[in-house]
Amino acid sequence: MANIKYLYNSSGQWIAFQIDKYLYNTKALWIGWFPWEDEHAVTKNGKYLGSIFPNNRFYQRSYFPYRGYPGYPGYPGYPGYPGYPGFAGYSPRPSSTKDFKPEELHLS
Repeated sequence: MANIKYLYNSSGQWIAFQIDKYLYNTKALWIGWFPWEDEHAVTKNGKYLGSIFPNNRFYQRSYFPYRGYPGYPGYPGYPGYPGYPGFAGYSPRPSSTKDFKPEELHLS
């Protein structure tokens, strides 16, 4: 079974989850991926989306240097609903980052 990493905003709301190199929203829809095998995610079109910070927080940096077009990973398929992980508690947001609300990651 795949290892699921639940991601939260600074308020502790569950906003997304990661399975392998793929990023999904709370409705289990594929919204991005991690092309550089680090904490930085891009959309399916290759635009910077956000970064994972300690304690499984997902924020968007106000500045992210262009790293080139990451390509397209191929469609990962439907992962199935991962279940509700609960509330993670408050965590201060790093400076120069934007918080996400769950509905902001319901990208088409």
